[in-house]
Amino acid sequence: MARALELGSDSAVLRSHPHLSFGSGAYVYEIARAGDKSVYSVSDGSNKISEPIVYTFGQGNAGQTYVIFHDGSYYESRVSFYREIGGLDLTLGSRDVAPASLNEALGRKMSHNDARDCFGCHATGAVGGSQLQLEKLVPGIRCEACHGSGERHVAAMRSGSVEAKQIFNPGILSGDLLSQEFCGSCHRSVDEVFAMPQRGEINNLRFQPYRIFKSKCYQDDRRISCIACHDPHAELISNPAFYDSKCLSCHLSSRKPKRESSAKTIPETAERKPGGCT
Repeated sequence: MARALELGSDSAVLRSHPHLSFGSGAYVYEIARAGDKSVYSVSDGSNKISEPIVYTFGQGNAGQTYVIFHDGSYYESRVSFYREIGGLDLTLGSRDVAPASLNEALGRKMSHNDARDCFGCHATGAVGGSQLQLEKLVPGIRCEACHGSGERHVAAMRSGSVEAKQIFNPGILSGDLLSQEFCGSCHRSVDEVFAMPQRGEINNLRFQPYRIFKSKCYQDDRRISCIACHDPHAELISNPAFYDSKCLSCHLSSRKPKRESSAKTIPETAERKPGGCT
């Protein structure tokens, strides 16, 4: 999470890919390294817009999208880097239709609310109240993004106010509040996803609080939350066996678990252990 947003000059993806290109209809996109910056360009064959990449969104494990500043506004790049192909393709959510102008081909012009929501979820200190304050932005999700002001906490500890820690612990929230309200405020709650265009299993793959809501375990016991399987303070684990072990801490399998995935084939459920999955 600490690399959910980086300055364009700091992106490891862009440093290791000094030249990227992609064609979409009449438009050609390029990202080229120039000194300590990466420059994003789009051309229609006659005219060209080029701007340095100011921010990168996403650490690049799956992909990375770019934010540029053009004519007084921030734009979300129309193309993104995808790790699986090692190159550029259309950004998720971009319309696969020909843009009407070079400016439109550049990407999605971000409204104030768009910028506030995006920077608020990918960086720390970028939003104060309802206002964007990029001069105070700290790249990525740091402690204060989830736990509140560290300054007040330090002051309380120094004054001996151990009981009034002045720090927020999301772990005390109920499963519903934690997953749908707290984590879901950035990872998309079930209400937000239901209001989106339904795209089959894509929404189920992209939005974790929504996926939890749809799971059978959650319907049976809403104590299940994101932290049943995910430690937000550690690197994301991608080994299926790790998640199988989480399921098996509450479920018993009537046969030897399949190597690739045991959770899908468990027909019997053990008596729930107090706190076993929460």
